[in-house]
Amino acid sequence: MAGAEGDDSLYPIAVLIDELRNEDVQLRLNSIKKLSTIALALGVERTRTELLPFLTDTIYDEDEVLLALAEQLGSFTVLVGGPEYVHCLLPPLESLATVEETVVRDKAVESLRKISQEHSPVDLEVHFEPLVKRLACGDWFTSRTSACGLFSVCYPRVSSTVKAEIRQHFRTLCSDDTPMVRRAAASKLGEFAKVLELDYVKSDIIPLFTALASDEQDSVRLLAVEACVSIATLLPQEDLEALVMPTLRQAAEDKSWRVRYMVADKFSELQKAVGPEITKNDLVPAFQNLLKDCEAEVRAAAANKVKEFCENLPEDSRETIIMTHVLPCVKELVSDTNQHVKSALASVIMGLSTILGKDNTVEHLLPLFLAQLKDECPEVRLNIISNLDCVNEVIGIRQLSQSLLPAIVELAEDAKWRVRLAIIEYMPLLAGQLGVEFFDEKLNSLCMAWLVDHVYAIREAATCNLMKLVEKFGAEWAQNTIVPKVLSMSNDPNYLHRMTTLFCINALSEVCGQEITTKHMLPVVLKMASDQVANVRFNVAKCLQKIGPVLDSSALQAEVKPVLEILATDQDMDVKYFAQEAISVLTLA
Repeated sequence: MAGAEGDDSLYPIAVLIDELRNEDVQLRLNSIKKLSTIALALGVERTRTELLPFLTDTIYDEDEVLLALAEQLGSFTVLVGGPEYVHCLLPPLESLATVEETVVRDKAVESLRKISQEHSPVDLEVHFEPLVKRLACGDWFTSRTSACGLFSVCYPRVSSTVKAEIRQHFRTLCSDDTPMVRRAAASKLGEFAKVLELDYVKSDIIPLFTALASDEQDSVRLLAVEACVSIATLLPQEDLEALVMPTLRQAAEDKSWRVRYMVADKFSELQKAVGPEITKNDLVPAFQNLLKDCEAEVRAAAANKVKEFCENLPEDSRETIIMTHVLPCVKELVSDTNQHVKSALASVIMGLSTILGKDNTVEHLLPLFLAQLKDECPEVRLNIISNLDCVNEVIGIRQLSQSLLPAIVELAEDAKWRVRLAIIEYMPLLAGQLGVEFFDEKLNSLCMAWLVDHVYAIREAATCNLMKLVEKFGAEWAQNTIVPKVLSMSNDPNYLHRMTTLFCINALSEVCGQEITTKHMLPVVLKMASDQVANVRFNVAKCLQKIGPVLDSSALQAEVKPVLEILATDQDMDVKYFAQEAISVLTLA
């Protein structure tokens, strides 16, 4: 024992071994997270000769411990002595790249990709590439899926003979018997294509792409669609028609909705990659079909892309294509049976007005917006309201108010309180879009009506809404338009409405400033201190505490303090408590 104590240098590794063998997972996890400290204590030499072999041999643990280890090793280069020794990290990471748990494998691959950059070209060929080969030829599918993520990082920096081997391995994995491996290969196809020389893209990648895109598993086919974007960007325009388009056409009409969904989801990127001519001839009909797809998920994904698709159309034929091919489909989607489809469309449809201009918007789009504003699905209505500004820019406020405003007013008085609540939340946005005169004329009375709504959540939101409106339109507007109406509610027979006055004053005092608060609001609050209802009285105390910082010290001493002192001797416990709290917070004691 004395001998062991004498050799301090053995201590860190002994502790680590103990902790890694401990039954408590958390302890093992903590010790892995402290690996870098242990490596520092051991020094680079012993980290290489003792710590790494120990870690490589003892990799049988809970997934979270292995995940932490895979992550740690990615930033271990310095701790093993820098780039010339970085290959020492490969054995433990290779083991981790073959485990059953996907998350651990992915993290090990991520760390391997990271440290591959720190290998010299010679080390890559001597140490890293053989590892990739071993993984690619592994018996278990787990190691073969991991290999797929490593080809693209070593390919650019190795000799042409090794490059040929790497391409061969990738080809083999693309036709592997196990769907998981083909899926991993398909997911890395685009990334691998980017590092290949153009000739090999044509001779190697295109046949693989075609094969994967007609794989029996839809999960493989849909990943090939993703690769299609990268491949199309790499090829010269004249080759696209022959090499990529047949496969893309086939994918857009695939029997599996997941593949069609992926085509719809990537549509804008595909459109940019294939250029204007192919877009006109091929993608427009494909897009129409996706918008009419029998699966709601596919229609929703395509509907989401309507605005981007229209923006990216070639300018000379944009309007014609939209009016004759896209708009008829869009009209059908407005009354789709699925709310996700309608909602996706509503979030982008307003953007078409800037592309189509005033006349087309008024004639063709406004009726659609109106239909969507009256839709029974709240999300559809809100998506329309929140994008009103872009229509306003195109057709002007008058036109907008005549057509869409009645629908908004209707929603503001809806029987369902959640609908009313949603409209309130958009009121400051609407006010900003429509301007102060218009707001006063059409919407102000609505905002005040909400203050006396029978649902508390509405009254609360309406109070908050007033504050945002004052921030937009200024204190003078508030003094003339809002404050008198709020203060008149202090005489309302319903105590809940009287309390709303106090809540409004809480919210408005800061934005309205000292003068309006002292002159107009404070007298009303003080008068309400003698209210019959205890709930109102203790809210007076809370209100005085809230507005105190806005008032000047003379008003505090002369007007607020005496009232709080009376409330502090109130018979009601709560009134007393809040009055005393206000006195101490405002330091009036």
